[in-house]
Amino acid sequence: MTMTALGEPSVLLKLGEVVLKGRNREIFEMRLRANIKHALKDHRVDIRQRHGVIALFLPAGTDVEEAETVAARVADVPGIVLVHLAWRVPKDPDSITKAAIELIRDSDEVARKARFAVRSRRRDKRFPLRSNELDRVVGGAINDTYGLPVDLSRPELTVHIEVDKDEAFLFTGGRPGQGGLPVGSSGRALALLSGGIDSPVAAYRMMRRGLRVDFLHFSGIPFTTSESIYKAYALVRNLDKFQGKSRLWVVPFGKAQQSIRNSGQDRLAVIAQRRLMLKTAEEVAHRIHAEALVTGDSLGQVSSQTLANITAQDHAVDLPILRPLIGLDKTEIMAEARRIGTLEISELPDEDCCTLLAPRQAETRAKIEDLKQIERRLDAEDLAAQLADSIQPYKLDV
Repeated sequence: MTMTALGEPSVLLKLGEVVLKGRNREIFEMRLRANIKHALKDHRVDIRQRHGVIALFLPAGTDVEEAETVAARVADVPGIVLVHLAWRVPKDPDSITKAAIELIRDSDEVARKARFAVRSRRRDKRFPLRSNELDRVVGGAINDTYGLPVDLSRPELTVHIEVDKDEAFLFTGGRPGQGGLPVGSSGRALALLSGGIDSPVAAYRMMRRGLRVDFLHFSGIPFTTSESIYKAYALVRNLDKFQGKSRLWVVPFGKAQQSIRNSGQDRLAVIAQRRLMLKTAEEVAHRIHAEALVTGDSLGQVSSQTLANITAQDHAVDLPILRPLIGLDKTEIMAEARRIGTLEISELPDEDCCTLLAPRQAETRAKIEDLKQIERRLDAEDLAAQLADSIQPYKLDV
């Protein structure tokens, strides 16, 4: 591509829900720009706000590969619905036309004489040509140069032109962003992270709803190896691309599990363990100023996730428990895990702490009073505080 005709590469970010926030929109946009800046901390980028669009200006002379790297990185930032690698040119019809011709010169669509269309948008209404007039000028030049047939209904190639305040942007495609809201715009939550498939997806979904998510992993140490910790660390490291500054804590939970197992309530052991985890998580959440807990529960997916058992878990704590996967089946959850890059990690073998308490038949309709009796014998409130005191932080190397 000839840099003289095409100008300089840049990246355009299209916003979704953020633009619907009315009087609070500026707050959401400020948060989003801060998240973009953190995500691109290793790149030299000038972030400029437009109406419904954020433009990333790259240093003069930036090559296409670097621009594509920036576009790929920022596509992981929640709050953005579309990412376009665009070319920035002077905002006059002649420069725009020349750049459009150069933009598609080496494309497969030109080689096979694909049907095309030009779609223009004027954010600067002072531009001398209306959008449909600019479409005709540029489209006519492309048709004359390459002989491509025009198809405004179902084009195989679309040249997009956006005329802005000081320049025009041209692009032919884009990649989907994460959508949702900027991380940090909805508060902070603490996710209970196992080594399985569900909980990382649940955490990701809450990031997309604007929550900054910290992570708490329960290890079976000293009765299991550190494999589950390595998996938890790898999962958080992967999820960190969506929010940055992620924090992971690990609770050595094996001895507490042994106490539950020795209580003699075999069928209730799994739910009793779950309630103790939630109590511990609530104690940690208070210390880090998190306002909710996040779990990967899916209604009916396993025998312990019945409505009665979920109700019994809710009763264990005062903080709200968010369950974004509650209505999804395993196939849907696995598809999302594959898309966000956690499935392969979750499928690695490890010694899950839950295997220490695997009764032959789990209780599906746990009664809260029976669980309270177990907790009174264990002195669960004090035990949860002790477990919270024992948490070990793991710093991410990202």
